[in-house]
Amino acid sequence: MDNTESKENQFKLIIFPLSFLALIWLIQFAQYFFSLHLAKYGLLPQTTEGLMGIFTAPLIHAGFNHIFSNSIPLLFLGCGIFYFYKEAAYKVFFMSYLIPGIFVWFIGRESYHIGSSGLVYGYVTFLFFSGIIRRDNRAIALALIVTFLYGGLIWGVLPLSREISWEYHLFGALTGIFAAIIFRKSDPMKKYDWEDEEDEDELEQTENHL
Repeated sequence: MDNTESKENQFKLIIFPLSFLALIWLIQFAQYFFSLHLAKYGLLPQTTEGLMGIFTAPLIHAGFNHIFSNSIPLLFLGCGIFYFYKEAAYKVFFMSYLIPGIFVWFIGRESYHIGSSGLVYGYVTFLFFSGIIRRDNRAIALALIVTFLYGGLIWGVLPLSREISWEYHLFGALTGIFAAIIFRKSDPMKKYDWEDEEDEDELEQTENHL
């Protein structure tokens, strides 16, 4: 496979994370420029009208600060998952998108819950625990980098502020852990080009010492 074909395949892997990011920004711009109040389409627990929020809440944000805080980890982690875990990536996305909302609807506070942070938490814990289960240092490193950059993530699962949907964060994190366990045997670990080069160097050094 030449470099051009390899780059095309790598770009295909990040089309979905980029498309989702473009969608939530398009919705946010529409909300801003047309003075729309889309929070009413968020998830309102234990109400019939709130059921739709399971599907719509992750697409809606309270403002540009809110969406921006989710965008970078969504893109960074999403690309990581679609690159390292091609077989499980779509399943992890839809699980992290829907399952947290289902649990929030059943036991969440009586308030509108919006934002894609549940998806972010699902991504982080999936990558981290997949790395531990598979002993994949790349996945662990990726999750640790985001956790380091967004150190407040760990506090987001605690009920410290009524303005933050900690329920979405908590169930997003639990969903990511669950996904890491059930998909632990998919996407078998493979060696990448730089690892093959390292192995060749080690083999050459060994032969030189013989």
